[in-house]
Amino acid sequence: MERYLQQLDGVIETTVGYVQSLVEQPSYEQVCSGQTDAVETVQVVFDPTVLSLRVLTLMVLDVIDPFSVNRQGNDAGRQYRSGLYIDTQHADAKTCLAQRNTYTQALDQLAKRYGKTPAVEIDELKNFYTAEDYHQDYLIANPNGYCHIPPMAIAGARKRAHMIEQVWALNDEQFAVTQLAATEAPFTNEYDHEFRPGVYVDIVSGTPLFLSSDKYDSGCGWPAFSKPIDNALLTEHRDLSLPGRPRIEVRAGETQIHLGHVFNDGPAELGGLRYCINSASLRFIPLEQMEEAGYGQWIEQVTNSIEQ
Repeated sequence: MERYLQQLDGVIETTVGYVQSLVEQPSYEQVCSGQTDAVETVQVVFDPTVLSLRVLTLMVLDVIDPFSVNRQGNDAGRQYRSGLYIDTQHADAKTCLAQRNTYTQALDQLAKRYGKTPAVEIDELKNFYTAEDYHQDYLIANPNGYCHIPPMAIAGARKRAHMIEQVWALNDEQFAVTQLAATEAPFTNEYDHEFRPGVYVDIVSGTPLFLSSDKYDSGCGWPAFSKPIDNALLTEHRDLSLPGRPRIEVRAGETQIHLGHVFNDGPAELGGLRYCINSASLRFIPLEQMEEAGYGQWIEQVTNSIEQ
């Protein structure tokens, strides 16, 4: 978690240590014994004019299992419970209340989205003891050390922080599709029957991904495109989630949101590919709104296809 948070713009300093300990200056061995009731944690000093507490909180919740009790990844034990702590000793009452409200609002959103209560405690900070030197900057000193956060997530943390608010603003279906690789219902989704001229953009970042000129009715029940605006805008990943049916998953290159899959059963005259994309991953900008919305550079391509 420390290495992940160090990537964020606005983070000034991080220190790993133990909080809520019943024993003064506990050692790592004492904490692991379960006798201290301490929590392994990271203290973050940050510039609130660059990084808000709201974004910092969402970034933490983004990479933990907020419903796991006394466990994260392969690490299990009371010291691995999840918590968000309020430093009442060094902040005034107004600041502490604002901090508590930020934490509570985020957990309430999680509970509403998933229909269950997060196992993340919100508590006043009772104490903080700095951990031993060999725990500090652990992944810098040990690049191959164990971490439950995937290396790709750590590397992409800075970029993720700039879009995390947009991710949390998605509705339940959009979130399930883009973040959890769910698949929306066929034929009844928003853009299956949409064939007006325009551009289809990443619902999180707004990056243009597909043009209406490359959209066709494949009969599959989801929007189908013969190609993206630029192959570099997408990434492809092998998907073995369906037994006996290996597929190629397509994600947006910038945000890495799940878009859908690409198949080689498209019309030969259009190149033979079918990008089968979830409507929930896209936002459609009609031709007449493209200029005002900032997509003017693609207008000519869209209008040329109408004339042809």
